[in-house]
Amino acid sequence: MTTIQKQHIDINAAAEVLKSVVLKTPLQFHKKLSEKFQAEIYLKREDLQVVRSYKLRGAYNLINSLSETQRKRGVVCASAGNHAQGVALSCKLLNIQGVIYMPAITPKQKITQVKMFGGQNIEIVLIGDTFDECQDHALEYTRTNKMEFIPPFDHIKVIEGQGTVGKEILEEQSNFDFAFLPIGGGGLCAGVGSYFQLYSPNTKIIGVEPQGAPSMKEALKHGHPVVLDKIQRFVDGASVKKVGDLTFSICKDFISDMILVPEGKVSSAILQLYNEDAIVAEPAGALSIAALDYYADQLKGKKVVCVLSGGNNDIDRMQEIKERSLLFEGLKHYFIVRFAQRPGALKEFVNHILGPNDDIVRFEFIQKHNKETGPALIGIEVKSQEDFNSLIFRMDSHKLNYTLVNQNENLFEYLV
Repeated sequence: MTTIQKQHIDINAAAEVLKSVVLKTPLQFHKKLSEKFQAEIYLKREDLQVVRSYKLRGAYNLINSLSETQRKRGVVCASAGNHAQGVALSCKLLNIQGVIYMPAITPKQKITQVKMFGGQNIEIVLIGDTFDECQDHALEYTRTNKMEFIPPFDHIKVIEGQGTVGKEILEEQSNFDFAFLPIGGGGLCAGVGSYFQLYSPNTKIIGVEPQGAPSMKEALKHGHPVVLDKIQRFVDGASVKKVGDLTFSICKDFISDMILVPEGKVSSAILQLYNEDAIVAEPAGALSIAALDYYADQLKGKKVVCVLSGGNNDIDRMQEIKERSLLFEGLKHYFIVRFAQRPGALKEFVNHILGPNDDIVRFEFIQKHNKETGPALIGIEVKSQEDFNSLIFRMDSHKLNYTLVNQNENLFEYLV
C-alpha cells in the first residue's frame, strides 16, 4: 500500500460541509430504461445541481478547508467547463477572490456562466489554444503570486466532496448490483466508489469513459497513470490525457470493469434523454446511460444506478450531436458520386437511385468543362439499415461510380 493509498477519505465530514451549499439531487427511477433492460434502473440527477454538475461539491469542499492565510491570498484554477463554475460559485459563497484560467477558444456561453456564478469574486483569464497550455499559465501564475491552485480531481478534499454523491444515493436506496460512473480524471469515481466500497461492498463499480479518451482504462492496463498521445475532446467533461495519480490509486482497488463508449453512441443517448425525458445532458453526463447497452445481458433482474453527472450542454452543439448520432446509427452517409456530364444525369439519380425513405441532406457539385464525369458530394439520410442496403444495391445495379466517404476517415474529416 502506497503513501497515497493510506490517506483517509472522510466523505461524511464533506457532507456536513456541503449540506447547506449543494442540492440533494433526485435519485429517480427510470421506467423506460428499466423496462428496456428488464432491470430496476435509477438515475442520480447531478444535472440538476446548482451549477448543473457535481463539480461544486469537490471545489467547495477543498476551498472551504483552506486556512485564513490561504483564503486571503486567493485561489486559481484552470478549466473550460464545470470545474470553473464550481470554483466560481465557491469563491462567491466564501467571499474569496479567485482567478479562473480558460483557453482562449472557450465558447462565450461557458465564459458567461462562470461570470454569473462568480460575480465580483472572480477574474477570468483567457489564454492558450489548448487546455494544457492554459493550465501551464495558471500554474505559473499560482506560483508567482503564492496563491492556492484548485485541481479538478486529484486532491483528497475534491474526492471527498464528489463522494457525497454516493452518500446521497445510498441514503435513499440500497442493495445496488451495479453503479455506472463516468470517468474523466477519476475524482467522482474515486469518491463514490470509496463510499460504496465501505457501505455497499457488493455493488460492482463500472467505470465509463469515452472511446476517444480511455485514460483510466490505459492506466489500469499499465498499472499506473499514463499520458495519452492524443484524445478526442467531444465528451469534453470526461476527456483528459491522464487520470490523477491519487484517483487512480483509489479507483484501481474497486473498479470491476471499464466500458469505452463511442462518441456517436453518447450522442444518441443525449438525444434520447432530451426527446423522451426532457433531460438536457451534456456528453459526459450521458456516458453512464449510454454504457447500459454494453451490459444488457448482465442487467436483467438487477438493481442499477447511473450517475448523470452534468447538464451543461451548449445549444450550439446540438447539430453536431445529431450528426454524430446519425452517423453512429448508420442512418446518415456521405458519398462522392461521379456523374456523367450530360443532361438528365442528376435527375436519373433522384428518380432511380433514391428510395422512398431516403433524403438528400447535402449536395455539392461543380460542373467541369471538357470532362466526361464530374464528382458530387452527396449526404443521404435513411430511415433504417435496410434502406441503406437497398440504396447501395441500386447504386451498384446502375453501375454508379461512387466512393463511400464514411469509410475513409481522412476524406471524411476533410470533406464533412
